[in-house]
Amino acid sequence: MTILKKKSFAGADESAAKQAMAAEQYIDLTDMVFEDESVMGPEGARTVVKVGELFRYDDLTTLTKEVYQDNIVIVDFTSIANDDLTMKRVTAELKSVARDVDGDVAGVGKNLLMVTPRGVKIDRNKIKGGF
Repeated sequence: MTILKKKSFAGADESAAKQAMAAEQYIDLTDMVFEDESVMGPEGARTVVKVGELFRYDDLTTLTKEVYQDNIVIVDFTSIANDDLTMKRVTAELKSVARDVDGDVAGVGKNLLMVTPRGVKIDRNKIKGGF
């Protein structure tokens, strides 16, 4: 029977060794490629979730095109959140787009709106974990 014993490191080499051991415990997911990722990708999916930032009202054109192409769009409106007039125009336009495509629109965070195409509805109830 073999028992593995943790090797102790001395001095400055100790911190370098600890860092090396810690680095081995984590996987960098950005470098990973999965087998079906190249086959499916965004092009192979029927619906894709897109995230967009809204800096001014004119940016809506690009975001609404995605909804008309049956994609789900999450809109980060942090930069215009304090401009009440622009926010009213933006929400009215997104509601109109959702109505056009028979989709849905809802706030999903402090500065996030989600717009969905036909066949996708947003549940307004949060899922809460038990303690």
